[in-house]
Amino acid sequence: MITDEHYKVFLKRAANFCVYQERTQREVRAKLAEWQVDEDGAECIIMDLILDRFINEERYAKAFAGGKFRVKHWGRMKIKYELKLKGVSTQNILIGLKEINAEDYALKIQYLIERKLKETQHLERGLRNQKIGNFLISKGYESDIVWDEIRVLK
Repeated sequence: MITDEHYKVFLKRAANFCVYQERTQREVRAKLAEWQVDEDGAECIIMDLILDRFINEERYAKAFAGGKFRVKHWGRMKIKYELKLKGVSTQNILIGLKEINAEDYALKIQYLIERKLKETQHLERGLRNQKIGNFLISKGYESDIVWDEIRVLK
């Protein structure tokens, strides 16, 4: 059992951990375990952090989805998968994915195709298209959308 004095110290440390960047409950729980805070104390700290808005998984999902799409050029499938791994609820994942504008998504796919076309222009068309398709699918873009866009290249 954690004392009041220790509780306040760990709550402050956890709040500072959350202020640095958006965190999930799972990340905070892991950090508290690393600091050897017992489960009951950790749950109380997490509840206080949620009430004080230091932890907000909807906000986390929005920031994660928007950031990974803009900076790393990830597709919806990869973003969804990574958020699930982080323990974010399906509802918050869907909210986060709404941060990705459909028009921007289509433009990003076209941009990535054009970029990969320049790298693979020396290859025969079938192999080139396969490499482009595999690249975009590995970035988390939906295969049906990718292949539709590649067919338009002909």
